[in-house]
Amino acid sequence: MKKILFPAALVAMVAVSCTQAPDADKAATSEQREASSPQGTVYTIDTAASKVTWVGTKVNGQHNGTFSLSNGTIGVSNGTISSGTFTINVASIVNEDLKDETNGQLVGHLKSADFFDVEKYPTASFEITKVEPYDSSKTTSKLEGATHIVSGNLTLKNETKNVTFPAKVSVNDNTVTAQANFQIDRTEWGMNYKGPNNPQDWFIRKEVNIGLDITARK
Repeated sequence: MKKILFPAALVAMVAVSCTQAPDADKAATSEQREASSPQGTVYTIDTAASKVTWVGTKVNGQHNGTFSLSNGTIGVSNGTISSGTFTINVASIVNEDLKDETNGQLVGHLKSADFFDVEKYPTASFEITKVEPYDSSKTTSKLEGATHIVSGNLTLKNETKNVTFPAKVSVNDNTVTAQANFQIDRTEWGMNYKGPNNPQDWFIRKEVNIGLDITARK
């Protein structure tokens, strides 16, 4: 009886006590789709002014940090984003909440095969497949000032999924900016600590918060 009750109690404890992920839209996920063809005016992503943020939560807290971008472009037609792609430097992962030696330990663990496996997969990528105007009468978003719904292929490790999320986009003659904040399920990209359904993985929330802050210049 104890062997039966212990796993159930463990699951209940995790469900009740696990720190909640940031309040953000959950990205809709589907299979990989054909990327939008480059067209219109091309803007080059300013990698120094752009970043990807992340927040991961667990039973007793959370960690947050950033990735840098290696390169990317955005195509603009008729005053709005029509295509685009960028490369995320996964090996650049930074943790921002730990200030002692545990910072290096966490980053080293995240880089290991338990999570991102940067030795095999040092980069990730995102390529736009569809961009539509945001219509508040049809869609409710937690992103303040959302202007568009963006879909794109997110390749992480050896898996590609199409994700759809609200974004706030601004386009002018010389600059394009885009911000987004959404949740993904890390297990859809094969990110399971010590393997799928391992009890140690239960202590880490599947939801990971992703923030995009992109600036591109003509």
